[in-house]
Amino acid sequence: MKKSEIYFSIALDDQKIPEAISWRATDAGEKIHFAKAINISLWDRDEAGTMKIDLWTKDMPVDEMKYFYIDTIGAMAQSIATATSDSVMAQKMKALCEDLMNHVEAERQKNNQ
Repeated sequence: MKKSEIYFSIALDDQKIPEAISWRATDAGEKIHFAKAINISLWDRDEAGTMKIDLWTKDMPVDEMKYFYIDTIGAMAQSIATATSDSVMAQKMKALCEDLMNHVEAERQKNNQ
C-alpha cells in the first residue's frame, strides 16, 4: 500500500499567535510551501463527528480571509457533488458562495468610496 504524508509547521509568537504557516507533502517532493491560513476538517471515525483546525497568520487581511472561506465553501460544493451526486446540496452551497461574494464585493466598494 502506498503511503502519502502532509506536514504542517506553525511558527508562533510569544502570545502563541501564528506568524508563519508552512507545509509540504511527500507526493510533492521536498519543496516547502507557505500559507496565510489553513482550514482542516476531519470526520473522526470514533467520535462520529467533525474535528477542525483553523489557523491564520497575523498578516492575513480580513478581506482575504473572507475570500478564503468563500473559496473553501465552493470547493466543498464541488466535493459533495463528486462524492455523493447530491446536486441540490451542491447548488445550494454554490448559491451561498454567490451571495457571499456579492456581499464582500459590495462591502469592498463601500469601503473604497
